[in-house]
Amino acid sequence: MLAVGDRIPEFSLKNQEGNLITISPKDKRYRVIYFYPMDNTRKCTEQACSFRDWQDELIEKGVEVIGISADSTTSHLKFKAKHSLNFLLLSDTGGKVRRLFGATTFFGLLPSRKTFVTNENGEITFIYEALFEGKEHVNEVLKQVESSTL
Repeated sequence: MLAVGDRIPEFSLKNQEGNLITISPKDKRYRVIYFYPMDNTRKCTEQACSFRDWQDELIEKGVEVIGISADSTTSHLKFKAKHSLNFLLLSDTGGKVRRLFGATTFFGLLPSRKTFVTNENGEITFIYEALFEGKEHVNEVLKQVESSTL
């Protein structure tokens, strides 16, 4: 399980278009990497739309948003189009990356909802986990961005 101060591992997953995307701590980017249970569920949609609505402010601060779930690339493509999402969705169908981050399951039943904020060196500066909250993940990320504690 990753903790604040740890560097994220390098990983590769397919995006909503089926292209293989590699994320590395060496990319020199501030990032929000969030794991969520499933496309088109109420809280997941609320969370994704909140990130969409704040995307301009996050981009102004140099922060890239990446959403990850076990859904297929086809499901991600439809989810992104349906809600006009303006950030990357990655498909972790086997849950390998989810396990690397320690964003596994809630009581062994549901995939967790866990958000990581990284600095330009790939070091985790903030973690927020709350399965039944959607918008709150974005609110907590915005607090971190506004306080410049990336």
